[in-house]
Amino acid sequence: MTRILLSTFVALLLGCSSTKKDSETVLFAGEIVNPTSDQVILLKGGIKVDSAKLDDKNRFKFKLTSIENGLYHFNLAPEHQYVYLEKGDSLMVRLNTIYFDESLVFSGSNEETNNFLLELFLATEEEDSDMYSEYYKMEPQEFLDKITSLKQDKVNKLAELNSESLLSNEAMELLNGSIDYTYNRYKEIYPFRHKSKTAEENLHELPKDFYAYRNQINYGDHTLTYLRPYYDFMKAHLGNLAYMSCLNDCENDFKNESKQLHYKKHKLHLIDSLVVERELRDNLFRNVAFDYLLKKKDAPENTEIFLKEFKRVSKNNMHLEEIENLYEGIANLQPTKTIPDLDVVSYENESKTLTEIAANKKVLFYFWSGTNSRQYKNIFKRIAILKEKKPDHQLIGINIKTDYAQWKKIIASIGVDPSLQYHSNDFKELTEKLVLYPMNKAIITDNSVIVDGFSNIYKN
Repeated sequence: MTRILLSTFVALLLGCSSTKKDSETVLFAGEIVNPTSDQVILLKGGIKVDSAKLDDKNRFKFKLTSIENGLYHFNLAPEHQYVYLEKGDSLMVRLNTIYFDESLVFSGSNEETNNFLLELFLATEEEDSDMYSEYYKMEPQEFLDKITSLKQDKVNKLAELNSESLLSNEAMELLNGSIDYTYNRYKEIYPFRHKSKTAEENLHELPKDFYAYRNQINYGDHTLTYLRPYYDFMKAHLGNLAYMSCLNDCENDFKNESKQLHYKKHKLHLIDSLVVERELRDNLFRNVAFDYLLKKKDAPENTEIFLKEFKRVSKNNMHLEEIENLYEGIANLQPTKTIPDLDVVSYENESKTLTEIAANKKVLFYFWSGTNSRQYKNIFKRIAILKEKKPDHQLIGINIKTDYAQWKKIIASIGVDPSLQYHSNDFKELTEKLVLYPMNKAIITDNSVIVDGFSNIYKN
């Protein structure tokens, strides 16, 4: 895709240079087309660094006098993306929220690092699809040859970029890490996907050097902690180690507790023994907890055993409150419970609770976000089909993660009945109490009919 910076945007930061850095002050600015929020938040890991309001031309600017070189995230709710910053940078970004990642382009100092990081991100999205549809079917050596070729292409492009732009050592470490961990993750996933794709009875025997890279894994790289390929690799790698260890050594242990509980406990202990960096440890512990609580039904007593072991092993996890809220939310959505009494706003800007909306009638609530037009249009198609199957029910849509004015425009444009649509201003409360999480395909109880991304249907 050809990306062009408008001349008015280029003039936003006069004097911005891709090579000259006169001070340690960092200037990060940008222009947002079709903004979904009135402010941009800059984060380092999970910590907010600063926020900037959009002006009347939908532009923002950060002036940071003292920052650490490294990977940051900028958040324009509900979307977010990487930005790599070094002391003295003057960097601009322009994007259109309708196409967010695909439209994003950086200009100024460190533009090469940021644009290449974004290209890697977009390439991985495409290659992930090819992996699942085609490459995991390949025999081991053919698979290795394929991903080695894909990886080498990225390495060559990075070397060419570095020869032209002389990237910093920190930037090269980040970009090389993104490449390495992306393709090593595919190797961790391969034996399990290959078995599934080919319907083989057992895991395929692998070449002796298939996991040769494991001798160089850094379990405590602070600079990569919030780099998605690094984190995703760690999840796949630890899952692989836990599964293979259980498969070889733990068969008799399944007699005393469920396989799922045993496996998740094993994974907790692997994280504890291998992972050094504190934030990475906490995030990986959180992932195991969410995976267990959301994706698998287990006896209540087993869930209590898991939470007790989680608290013991993870020790003061920074996500503990969120995990406890998730556990409580799941408990409150069991068949014997009623839907939580949460406030929403109607198309006419009238405040109502979910219980008021559902009073004295049969209602199915479904939840959707306006951030992806293809997804929400697909949801409404499915709702139309469901309406034919359940003509005695009212299907009530609850919108989340969308600006109120933008939500009303969407409702008007797609022609759905506005009297059956409501908007939530409290995304955090709604997601926690109704257990709405991305790609949550887990909460399939009598209260849950459809789960699709952030959409979920609950019966009154």
